Amino acid sequence: MSGYKGANFNDRREAAANARKTMLEKFRAQPAPDDPAVVAQREERLKIAAAREARAAERRRAREAELARKAAEEAARKAEAEARKAEEAAEALRAKAAAVELAAQQKAARDARYAARKARR
Repeated sequence: MSGYKGANFNDRREAAANARKTMLEKFRAQPAPDDPAVVAQREERLKIAAAREARAAERRRAREAELARKAAEEAARKAEAEARKAEEAAEALRAKAAAVELAAQQKAARDARYAARKARR
């Protein structure tokens, strides 16, 4: 089995020169910026970018509308809960007032019985 023979300096220098030459030819083969094909391609890219931006703006508007709708629902839910809590508080106050009224009536009846008993003696 023979050993690996690496490229010597001249081979590496020629390979590098060929690579530079190939890159230069590739660069020179590119069309000019004012070439109709390049202009058409640039315009197509601009149209695609504009359409992409329009879709992104539409998604943003939809997301903002959804957030606004959720915020309105949350506000309505909170207002409904506050109204329910206020109604419950008012009902509790009415119940307490009724209990106080009943206690006052019972005391008046008890006092009347007591006074009638005193009057009989």
